Amino acid sequence: MSQQTSEKPARTSRPLLEFGPLGLFFVTNYAAGIFYGTAVLVVATVIALALSWRLDRHIPLVPATGCVAVVFFGTLTLLTEDEFFIKIKPTVISALFAIGLGVGQLLGRNPLKSLLGSQMQLADAGWQKMTYIWMAMFATTAIANEIAWRTLSTDAWVNFKVFGLTGLSLVFAVATVPVITKYQIETDEQK
Repeated sequence: MSQQTSEKPARTSRPLLEFGPLGLFFVTNYAAGIFYGTAVLVVATVIALALSWRLDRHIPLVPATGCVAVVFFGTLTLLTEDEFFIKIKPTVISALFAIGLGVGQLLGRNPLKSLLGSQMQLADAGWQKMTYIWMAMFATTAIANEIAWRTLSTDAWVNFKVFGLTGLSLVFAVATVPVITKYQIETDEQK
């Protein structure tokens, strides 16, 4: 029972840790501009990752990669005083994830199973379908962001990043529910 209590704060605070930096970026951008917003995003993302470590005693690969990307592209943005770098971050990272999943499939590996296999048990066909959905999500996100940053004003792009890309991710997350339902393997703990 004490283990269950220690896990509960991590679960309830996870959405705040994941979306808090993005929300602060959004608010700060409108209050003070893209460069202050970027600085707040970088600091808030590092703090969120540190808090995640404190709560869970491990850092998942995707948030860690995201944090490195935010720090890298955010720092380039601030040092060069060019918003180009923060705007291309979602394109570059999403494209790299899509390519990584695709290469894993071509090599007969399933990186998604390696990342999420401890959280859910799926038949191999389920992992393969999930991988294709995630590849499509990352490719769509990369293309959508590329179009958005090239055609929208900075404030409109920030709206798109915060609400559009988040909404797009949620649509793809919903698309995975039937796959999970169909291919989930029940463990002894679930029975």
